[in-house]
Amino acid sequence: MTSTSEAEANERELRALAGAAAAGDTAALEEVLRRIYPLVMKRTSRFLPCLQDAEEACQDAMTSIARKIGSYAGTGSFSGWVTVIASNSARQTYRSLKRRSAEQTTEELPEAKDPRTTSVIAGSRIDLLEAIDKMEQSNPALVEAFILRDLGSLPYDEIAEQLGVPLGTVKARIHDARAVMRRHLIEKFA
Repeated sequence: MTSTSEAEANERELRALAGAAAAGDTAALEEVLRRIYPLVMKRTSRFLPCLQDAEEACQDAMTSIARKIGSYAGTGSFSGWVTVIASNSARQTYRSLKRRSAEQTTEELPEAKDPRTTSVIAGSRIDLLEAIDKMEQSNPALVEAFILRDLGSLPYDEIAEQLGVPLGTVKARIHDARAVMRRHLIEKFA
């Protein structure tokens, strides 16, 4: 397990590497991507139960991070910024898989089901992802704080930094989001 001081030192190193990568240092970018890969994979797999889907989302997130490295403003931790991108990528992959699955007609289904399109249907987190989608439609301001805390495992103060809102607002949003999620999940299973 990593101590707090080791984690802080790692965060400082990542920030410095990100700054160098943003300035065009390709070796720094490669090092950043190498170091954050386990974090990105962990985050995407928290959303997507099928390894192939999580890997697809991870690859998309890594590409996005490489392209957007210059947009990291230094507010909040670099790891928190990465978590936001990884979470968004996982949710986008889920939506894409869900859309592809819905577009297939019965006549077009292959004899052997492709796990990349069926994992959205069979995945153990499907109810959670559907509830998040419903919450995004009814209470969009609550979604990001909920995802960063309950799926991204970020501390409250870091979420406040990432979202640019007071700590009390973050706690209230997470509290309200959990209540909304409970209602959606209860309705689903009632």
